[in-house]
Amino acid sequence: MLPRRALLAAPALLLPSLVRAQPAWPTHPLKLVVPFAPAGATDAVARVMAQALGDRLGQPVVVENRSGASGNLGTEVVARARPDGLTMLYATATSAINLTVFPNLPFNLRRDFTPVVLIAVLPGVVVVPAASPIRSIADLIAAAKADPGGLHYGSGGIGSSIHLSSEMFDLMAGTRMTHVPYRGSAPAILDMYAGRLQLMFDNLPSSIEHIHAGRLRAIAVTTPQPLPTLPGVPTVAASLPGYEATSWHGLLLPRGSPAEAVARLNTATNAALADTSVRDKVLAQGALPAGGTPAQMAAHLEAEIARWAPVVRAAGVTPG
Repeated sequence: MLPRRALLAAPALLLPSLVRAQPAWPTHPLKLVVPFAPAGATDAVARVMAQALGDRLGQPVVVENRSGASGNLGTEVVARARPDGLTMLYATATSAINLTVFPNLPFNLRRDFTPVVLIAVLPGVVVVPAASPIRSIADLIAAAKADPGGLHYGSGGIGSSIHLSSEMFDLMAGTRMTHVPYRGSAPAILDMYAGRLQLMFDNLPSSIEHIHAGRLRAIAVTTPQPLPTLPGVPTVAASLPGYEATSWHGLLLPRGSPAEAVARLNTATNAALADTSVRDKVLAQGALPAGGTPAQMAAHLEAEIARWAPVVRAAGVTPG
């Protein structure tokens, strides 16, 4: 018979092996909430990443589109989700912009979320219907000044990066165009086909297919340098010096999510973005793969909040 002291010590000796035997996170399927409509710029890259993350985490990653209120409906779903790391927010530049546009939201991007990783940077492109007489930024400025408020442009919602890119253009060019918000880029593009919109400052991923098919004409890109994916298309800055506007995609978790979840998601995302096949799919959508640490994502978020807040205030953008 074992001495009493040995019997008491036995459970403690077994504890480390029991801890090691626990399965690694995640043990259940994950949900990636995309706060915009299907088929738009955000959704296209999100689905590439959902598949890539699922392959690396050993659990399916299901994309759930929860569009509405400029991305705030889907964002609130994640803010209120159980902080187990299984519900992720596919955040964009709009997430940072909304902090200034909507000061009374029931959640706060800084307070209620944990940054995980920056996924991609999205160049912007100014597009018009293929039959439009507007063929350059100079044409656009001239048309907008000749008919103040007469040109209608679409966006993925009030306060979206597409909306703010257009507002920045108006401020810098001294023009005034009329904003028509939608639930994502896809329905706005359909209305351009129907002649209800004259232009759009879109994120490249949602327009690139339509540009290559000849249904839309790209008149300029919003990056500091021209893009190899759109050869011959000049920058907005070539006609409007100093103009630059890009969007981005990243992963956020509800505040209080396990550190293991943050670490594994970060590692899996960086591994996916280093994979040539995944990078090629992201690049094919017009996005530029990023990556990095949670701390870098946190710093990026703060920089984006600071970048867009003055534009929101100068343009007088409000939820109404």
